Amino acid sequence: MSDESEESDVYRVRDPRALKAVAHPLRVRLLGALRLDGPATATELAARLGESSGSTSYHLRQLARYGFVEEDPERRDARERRWRSAHRYTAWDELEIGGTPEGREAAGFMRERQFEALAGDRAAFERDRDSWGPEWIAAAGMSDHYARLTPASVTLLYERVSTMIHELEAADAADPAAEAVMLHFAAFPTRGYTG
Repeated sequence: MSDESEESDVYRVRDPRALKAVAHPLRVRLLGALRLDGPATATELAARLGESSGSTSYHLRQLARYGFVEEDPERRDARERRWRSAHRYTAWDELEIGGTPEGREAAGFMRERQFEALAGDRAAFERDRDSWGPEWIAAAGMSDHYARLTPASVTLLYERVSTMIHELEAADAADPAAEAVMLHFAAFPTRGYTG
């Protein structure tokens, strides 16, 4: 994947209101479902997520207002309104967004949603663990590392992990053993054990 195509897959949020809008719990779930499972109608998403179609329809329009989703031009039926994610990833600059109290609050909301997604992904794996087979059971999991790094090294680490993910995804694209995998990566400085 080239840098240019990678960039077109990333929505770089610069407006704290947009970040706060997507941080709504249902909107994060809607956007995640569209990114992972592909285009869907508000009714299909409502059934999948256990919500009312009126609620999913409203929140999809809010996501569209801020550029996170768009109508899918490839409709199965001219009367239906299908939605798709406008980008594969969402990113923001912590210093830029965090320059105001509203921005800091929005970034905090998003980190909380990311943590909830991690917890949900882990719970789903534990629930369905036996259905995955020994290779996936051996490969899946979590780890934590403690390292003394500079901010520049942490930034480099993010960049290298992202590059490696894209390389491996391209290499595995035609492999029938490939599955969708949720990868979560976090790095926070610490002044001691917080457990």
